[in-house]
Amino acid sequence: MIVAEYSHISRLLNRIAKTLVKRRLTLSICESCTGGMLGSMITNIPGSSKYFLGGIIAYSNEVKEKVVGIRAKDLRKHGAVSAEVAAAMAKGVQEKLKSDIGIGITGIAGPTGGSKNKPVGLVYIAIAIQKKMSVGKYLFAGSRTMIRIETCLKSLLLLKKILSVKNPLYLENLTIQDI
Repeated sequence: MIVAEYSHISRLLNRIAKTLVKRRLTLSICESCTGGMLGSMITNIPGSSKYFLGGIIAYSNEVKEKVVGIRAKDLRKHGAVSAEVAAAMAKGVQEKLKSDIGIGITGIAGPTGGSKNKPVGLVYIAIAIQKKMSVGKYLFAGSRTMIRIETCLKSLLLLKKILSVKNPLYLENLTIQDI
């Protein structure tokens, strides 16, 4: 199943691609629970090399630390599935790959691994654009595959929303902070 071939996702990806190319912006991603699915969706669109620099699949905490640059004390204090780590993933990949925009995704896709405080389906998505950061907390339901697909789709919708405003530093319903 090639997810990006679903017509609504393809249309969304094409809109994002056109905007990134028009604004001469580059994108990089750091994925944990989606395991490269978002990168696969993005690169399924012809011409994605014009704006997509690459991605890091930071599934283990060791990769989050050694490759992405997340501090071990932040992983211990907040856990791998947290707003703080998602933000550090977005900022880390943005800096490592020198992109204008970085996306960080971390969560629990299930079917195991959840707890009372962090249930299966809990996902944090962060988008760093230049020196600003948006972080969202989401709870998705369904199978492991559906949680991963919904996470990718939400990431794309958030990116589209950020790109749709003339000044991406002002967005309703998203927490934007300086980084």
